[in-house]
Amino acid sequence: MPLIRTILVPIDGSKNSIRGLVEAIHIARLFRAKVTVLHVIPGIPSIPITDTMSEYRQNMKKQAREFFLEARKTALKYKTSLTEKVIFGIPQEEIADYANHKKYDLIVLGARGLSSIKQIFLGSVSNATIHKSKVPVLIVK
Repeated sequence: MPLIRTILVPIDGSKNSIRGLVEAIHIARLFRAKVTVLHVIPGIPSIPITDTMSEYRQNMKKQAREFFLEARKTALKYKTSLTEKVIFGIPQEEIADYANHKKYDLIVLGARGLSSIKQIFLGSVSNATIHKSKVPVLIVK
């Protein structure tokens, strides 16, 4: 079994992402690994910053802080620490890119549980991450 030292857990405030975090915490405790929760704020970072865009980013950062608060409460419940990271971009691209670049050992994602028909039309962060990642991905339902 490969050694798992670092685990990346993308969160979006959903119950499913917290379920993914709980699973990541259990794995982290087994391997004494470090957990990083990642929130990707949707948007394209190369867009010039306007007042509207600046306000959008501030609101999204506030929302990310709320997601991290929930993640910290969950980690505290399991007596585990975690690191928080916010990045801007398209989640379907950024999650795998971040994990690949930072050389994480595992990505743990909470699944949305969409039917295959909906995935075709809506796309799937989980599906995109699986295909783009060089890092093993665990999908938690």
